[in-house]
Amino acid sequence: MKKIMLALAATSLLAPAAPAFAKERRYYTSDNGVRYWKGDDGRYYCKRSNGTTGLIVGAAAGALLGRAVDTRGERATGTILGAAAGALVGRQVQRGTVKCR
Repeated sequence: MKKIMLALAATSLLAPAAPAFAKERRYYTSDNGVRYWKGDDGRYYCKRSNGTTGLIVGAAAGALLGRAVDTRGERATGTILGAAAGALVGRQVQRGTVKCR
């Protein structure tokens, strides 16, 4: 039991040091504001938004708009189609036109 507790204590001391072993990336910024870095393989990679916030906001706005347009019956179809279209549009708007090459 004493060895197990000692092993747990030793690993708990190493856990905070784990991020120190991770390789730190040096980011550069281009003229148009795109952040990028050079990988270990010599290629350049860019950092950009994945569009999650735009997807959520677009889906909510699209659902409200779809519900307002579909005025007959249960209106679930308009809400669902509006949410799907709004999510796609919102994601593309947030991601922007940045091309990573």
